[in-house]
Amino acid sequence: MAEFLSLRDAVARYVEDGATLAMEGFTHLIPFAAGHEVIRQRRRDLTLIRMTPDLLYDQMIGAGCAKRLIFSWGGNPGVGSLHRLRDAVEKGYPHPIEIFEHSHAAMACAFEAGAAGLPLAVLRGYVGSDLPKVNPQIRFIECPFSGERLAAVPSVRPDVGIVHAQRADRQGNVLVEGIVGVQKEVVLAAERSIVTVEEIVDDLAAGPNACVIPGWAIDAIVVAERGAYPSYAHGYYPRDNAFYKAWDAIARDRQAFDTWLQDHVFSQGDDA
Repeated sequence: MAEFLSLRDAVARYVEDGATLAMEGFTHLIPFAAGHEVIRQRRRDLTLIRMTPDLLYDQMIGAGCAKRLIFSWGGNPGVGSLHRLRDAVEKGYPHPIEIFEHSHAAMACAFEAGAAGLPLAVLRGYVGSDLPKVNPQIRFIECPFSGERLAAVPSVRPDVGIVHAQRADRQGNVLVEGIVGVQKEVVLAAERSIVTVEEIVDDLAAGPNACVIPGWAIDAIVVAERGAYPSYAHGYYPRDNAFYKAWDAIARDRQAFDTWLQDHVFSQGDDA
């Protein structure tokens, strides 16, 4: 059953060095505040999992948190490359990182399989793709009923899943509105889960195109206002497009990145 904690306490309790960590939110509701707390607590040797890793994982990789990345497409949306990720892959800075690249469809299926407690996901995919040549997590199996050749990937069952959402009620149920990605699947697939929210309310007032994650599936709920910034939270604040553009120059230069990290992450601790 969900427990209400501070961000500092939730990360300290559930995110350990060497953990497998999935942090999701598609286009909006990206859990930046939680990721910054992981950086502040100097977690190391993490396996990071995410569909379309963007600035958040670029920051965590640049801060030295990750040893492995399981993902589908990595970039700064509408801008270009993730330069801290590229520096780690191409030059081993701040240390080498192992990568396992999948298609979007495979990642979505892997999250669904993890949520269902299954060991693998099966899909029609990777036909004509070179990814199976470089990713040993992609295998092919024969359907026992039709004989069809299908792709198989390991399910995503992380040690910890972290998502951001608009609000939680006082019983610990969480509302996700707007573009709904795989937040529900992350929480259900993870051994432990942390959900950051904009606010606590008496009534979730769920509308169309919304998902309610039940409190029994969540370990910790944290109030983190603007916890998705610089991405957006539907109904609360817009995306800071200027920051995404500015990130390209910040992330290209190691010293500029280290300065940004000190000024905007390490000096902004959670005092809740």
